[in-house]
Amino acid sequence: MVFDILTTFPESVEGPLSYSILGRARETGVITVRVTNIRDFATDRHRTTDDGPFGGGAGMVMKPEPLMAAVEHVRALPPGPEGLTIVLSPQGRVLSHEVAEELADQPRLVLVCGHYEGMDERVIELVADMEVSLGDYVVTGGELAAVVVVDVVSRLVPGVLGHPDSSTLDSFAGDGLLDYPHYTRPREFRGLAVPDVLLSGNHAEIAKWRRRQSVRRTRERRPDLLRTAKLTDEDLGYLEDLEEEKEQEPSSGGRAAVPPDRPEEGQP
Repeated sequence: MVFDILTTFPESVEGPLSYSILGRARETGVITVRVTNIRDFATDRHRTTDDGPFGGGAGMVMKPEPLMAAVEHVRALPPGPEGLTIVLSPQGRVLSHEVAEELADQPRLVLVCGHYEGMDERVIELVADMEVSLGDYVVTGGELAAVVVVDVVSRLVPGVLGHPDSSTLDSFAGDGLLDYPHYTRPREFRGLAVPDVLLSGNHAEIAKWRRRQSVRRTRERRPDLLRTAKLTDEDLGYLEDLEEEKEQEPSSGGRAAVPPDRPEEGQP
């Protein structure tokens, strides 16, 4: 898979994409990441890529001429016009596991990094197949978002991860639940022990425990995911059990419980 990143700050993306799993994937040719400097397509001696906005206002806007020239140059590179051109923007579709799966099916992604107050809207209208956002916040530039997109999508490309099933076991993957807790040596650490079931060697019980932990954790931390998660009858029964446990929990009636060795205020 090919990732083309168009940016005015190439150094900000090269570093994070040159180490660990992504670095190895690039070295072995499983993925290709090419970084293009938009400033190389500016026509003035100062290599200007931004200008003041029409209508006034704060900040600068990325100029259309160098942006379009850079995109057209990159699109002509192998594998040609195939793939999607994506503008990284806080106004775009929020990146999720579902979106990453869609993007991983493409042979090539062209990622255009916005900066300053954004880019001339005409460029977006002319080249963008999709706009993608990391979430409901604004970062200083699209470079951070581009690195995240490459990382998230690359994990789904066969051959990038060492274990072929690793990405299917991540949070949000598969059945749409959060991941279960993980443990390694030592068996006890600062008074906290590894759950006995994980040491039992009973793979059926381990699988059952992990599934229930995923369901419990999703219910506690991201209950919104349960609306679309692929739940089994056993999962639904376990959720009912958790609800009953919650209803049976003692209520303090709005007052904090007083430890038995500490009398309430006013008592001797």
